[in-house]
Amino acid sequence: MAAAVIIFDFDKTIIDCDSDNWLIDELGATPLFESLLPTMPWNTLMDRIMMELHAQGKTIDDFAEVLKRAPLDRHVASAIKFAHALGCDLRIVSDANVFYIETILKHHGLVGCFTEINTNPSYVDAEGRLRISPYHDFTSSSHGCPLCPPNMCKSKIMERIRAEGKKKIIYLGDGKGDYCPSLRLGESDFVMPRKNYPLWDLIQSDPGLLKAEVHEWSNGEELERVLLHLIRFSEFLDSNGSATAQLLSGDCKMVSMPGKSPEPLPKVLPVLL
Repeated sequence: MAAAVIIFDFDKTIIDCDSDNWLIDELGATPLFESLLPTMPWNTLMDRIMMELHAQGKTIDDFAEVLKRAPLDRHVASAIKFAHALGCDLRIVSDANVFYIETILKHHGLVGCFTEINTNPSYVDAEGRLRISPYHDFTSSSHGCPLCPPNMCKSKIMERIRAEGKKKIIYLGDGKGDYCPSLRLGESDFVMPRKNYPLWDLIQSDPGLLKAEVHEWSNGEELERVLLHLIRFSEFLDSNGSATAQLLSGDCKMVSMPGKSPEPLPKVLPVLL
């Protein structure tokens, strides 16, 4: 069995930006985006923007080249590769979309590290336009969670992952959509909120609502240090240490594990009584 199941948000967690905004800004569609934003749901808006950009002559290759330039800290890439090499089961649960995420991960040689990517569907239609649709079709039914956006409740995805037999989870995120799954984590789980981002603010507002242990991080270097510490010095590793005996080949091959003792972790957020 994998040493741990690690669930990553994508925007502002794996990459250091919002992928929708990055693409829109880089392709000069910000004024159009801002004019349409008050008029339609986010997924519908992004689908419309993609069609408008196509009408302006932008191609799917143009989109891909912009996405490949999205900032991804080398420490985050290293942490993903180490976690995969140790036998952890890595998943993505994101409100981005399939094309964005796969394009970026393939560019950085990381796509093979993930067991699955849970996000909004996307495809290129017969006319070469990128089409984006919601993960949950909120026009036909509601997922029933008042904390989450209408197109995705990340808790429902996490519950399905846990039902596969996964017992212990490390969850990394930054946004409001990551709060609901954080509330559903158990005492043996960990949540890693990005400091001074919405998830961290919500946790700080009432830490006692969470059962999981909370370890904050601010940048890619801290993410790597905290995540590897939680993996190496918890009960997530196989009892005989076999997870470290052989590193995996392919895109995610690693040369070594850090040998020195880790630096102190960022503080665990206090639980208010």
